[in-house]
Amino acid sequence: MNEQDIPIDIHVNKLSDWLVSRRIVDKNWQRSIKDVRHMINEALKDMPGNSELIQLLSGSYINYFHCQQIIEILKTTEKDSKNIFGSYTSQRMKDWVAVIKAYEKDNLYLAEAAQLLTRNINYEIPSARKQMTTLEKLSTDALNRSNDAIKSENILKNEFSLACQQLGIKGDKIKLELTEKLKDLPEMQKKITEKIPKLEPAVNLYQNFSGNKHCLPVLKHLIKSGNTTVYEYKFGEAPVKIEEPPLSFSVNDDEEENAEADEIDFGDEEIDFGGEGAAEVNLEVGEINWDLDGIEENSPVEIDFNISLENSGITVEEDGMSGGVARGDEAFTILDSPQYRDIFLDELFEIESFLKMRLYELQSNDKVHVISMSLLDGFTDHDVKTVNGMIADIETVLIAITAPQFMQIYQIKHSPKFVDILTNKLKQKLRGIEKVKANQGILREKSKELKENAAALLPNLNKMIEQTKILQHHIEKDISKRYKNRVVNLMGANV
Repeated sequence: MNEQDIPIDIHVNKLSDWLVSRRIVDKNWQRSIKDVRHMINEALKDMPGNSELIQLLSGSYINYFHCQQIIEILKTTEKDSKNIFGSYTSQRMKDWVAVIKAYEKDNLYLAEAAQLLTRNINYEIPSARKQMTTLEKLSTDALNRSNDAIKSENILKNEFSLACQQLGIKGDKIKLELTEKLKDLPEMQKKITEKIPKLEPAVNLYQNFSGNKHCLPVLKHLIKSGNTTVYEYKFGEAPVKIEEPPLSFSVNDDEEENAEADEIDFGDEEIDFGGEGAAEVNLEVGEINWDLDGIEENSPVEIDFNISLENSGITVEEDGMSGGVARGDEAFTILDSPQYRDIFLDELFEIESFLKMRLYELQSNDKVHVISMSLLDGFTDHDVKTVNGMIADIETVLIAITAPQFMQIYQIKHSPKFVDILTNKLKQKLRGIEKVKANQGILREKSKELKENAAALLPNLNKMIEQTKILQHHIEKDISKRYKNRVVNLMGANV
């Protein structure tokens, strides 16, 4: 095989060492290249306004092969400075010719070109590609997070709708709508009251078993008289007038959430101590006769019991509390009063515990124990089935009075803080929805911006790749000339 047909294969990473080892370039070439770079910088200060030059010099690292192109362009722009001997008198041309000569000394241009090629292939191009990939990934991540935010928004909307549905409100004006739900409280209490009379057999059993006629007073009253006011329960008759305490919280949804949230409105009602029409109290003290001269010591004093009430001046009020006004806690019904509702619940749990214990005794496998208990209590009018029915009736009432919707409306009426907590909880979901919406817009804009930044890098990357390929071609061609035009392959230069 002819030597000229044998290609020269050089790995790009070994190119600089290969040139030094073949004594084509000096191993200390970097010391001399500084002067060449300084000459280039000075020559660039005085350049003609030519479109080809502007395009050539824009965003490029000027190397030897660029300088050759500059001279070719200057031959056109500086042709008027050519003398009769064919030389150019233009300083611009002289500067760039001097740069070419400095480059060609000791083949500095080839050493620099090899280094530039290696740097582009190993660092600059991979770095630009990595930066583009990173920006594209960040853009995709931002878009995915925007889509996730839509899911989060839908979740929050569903949670808000479900919470409003459970409360029975629309959610437009939360506090006002919660307050309007108080209208449903009497009807709910009425339905509970209708279930309470079924507990009478259980109450009778417990009373007979315990021997205490005064047990379960609130429950007995509810069975007998229904859900009356506390006033009627305490005094035995209905009041003439009922004055419930006003709501102790504001229903304005537009006010600041925490402004004066803890203040309690005790109402503006004044206590009537008697005004016009009230009986005047005569505080004048009559004269007392202290003269004892007419009374003999140890002599009996006769009392006249025949004085009529009409002549005595004493007025006897009518029996009972007729004409009373129920105020404060006494104006609430028993199931509405926090104090008496708790007592009612305690009594329900008390009788439920008794019935469950009694059921256990009746279901016991120890027949002797059952017989002894029956003989001791003397009650044979109930069995497992009836006791189970009594327990079921009690649990029905307990479930109704502790139902979430009933408890929420009940607490709305009697706890201002609960209203604020409930309102803020719902508003927090609304704020979360708005925040998620805002984040969606930000993330979409961020994704768009990152994608545009990645796209902006593509022209520079393509230009860098193109210049690298041209530089590779120049190096291969230059080395080929030095070795009788043998084919030169720079390995690992695929970009």
